[in-house]
Amino acid sequence: MSELTLLRPWWIAALPVLVLLAAWSWRRGPDAGGWQEVMPGRMLAAMRTLGHLRGVSRQFGVTSFIAAGLIALGLAGPALPRSDAPVLAGSGAILIAIDMSPSVAESPALADAQAAAAQVLAAANGRPVGLILFAGEAYDVAAPTADPATLETQIAVLGPDTMPDKGSRPAAAFALARDMLSGVSDADLVLISDGGGLSADAVAEAERLTGAGIRLLVLTLDDAAGGPVKKNAFSVLEPLSVSAPAQAPGPVLGAVSHNAKLRRDGALTALHFRDLGPFVAALALLPLLGLFRRSG
Repeated sequence: MSELTLLRPWWIAALPVLVLLAAWSWRRGPDAGGWQEVMPGRMLAAMRTLGHLRGVSRQFGVTSFIAAGLIALGLAGPALPRSDAPVLAGSGAILIAIDMSPSVAESPALADAQAAAAQVLAAANGRPVGLILFAGEAYDVAAPTADPATLETQIAVLGPDTMPDKGSRPAAAFALARDMLSGVSDADLVLISDGGGLSADAVAEAERLTGAGIRLLVLTLDDAAGGPVKKNAFSVLEPLSVSAPAQAPGPVLGAVSHNAKLRRDGALTALHFRDLGPFVAALALLPLLGLFRRSG
């Protein structure tokens, strides 16, 4: 039951209100058709004992509040994840920007970068994917395409001699990605880098990128040449991005496979859960049925 979730949790706020109303109703006592306002308590009790007053009983009030509580719980939408939930393809494009500076291209980090890029392609769920390579400058290698096989070959052949220039300028990659994704809704840029070159200019370009509605996702490389010097470099992007190590890319892959448009659609989100709310609300009929019992 640890996976139980609430699809409409705001309905839980009704439960404390119902508890307070039930406590107030209990303290007020059973209704006697208005006679309780003018008759002393002892006389009222005697009249009830003699059967002359048949007002609403305490049982009716408690039963009504129990039924209302069950209905509120049902409206809150307790749900369990569906094992047969459909996998829905996103619509926004993805750009993968791979750092090909010498500290990456000439180190074991390049293999991690290639493996991470392949995992992004697999997680795209039909979304168009494009490729950017950058070092001292950024290059548009492939526009977003719905056929990831073409990119798999290009990523697999990357090597130390792929880029014609040296240095590391992620700012150029951010600017190029913003131009390529201009006018594309729900777009993502996945940056795969060791953190080199994340200067004030790069942060400014990242802010322009996210300000244009493009989500920034970062996969960090740890085994690059000079890696220990750059370990804290990604902190400047933390307010703007979702990041994860390239060797454990789960959070980034999850963000890629469920793009923003799908997350905002409540109907599509509900497809991933089995809503138990109607069954819980139906339980309210059990206490209510007791009210129809004929008294002797």
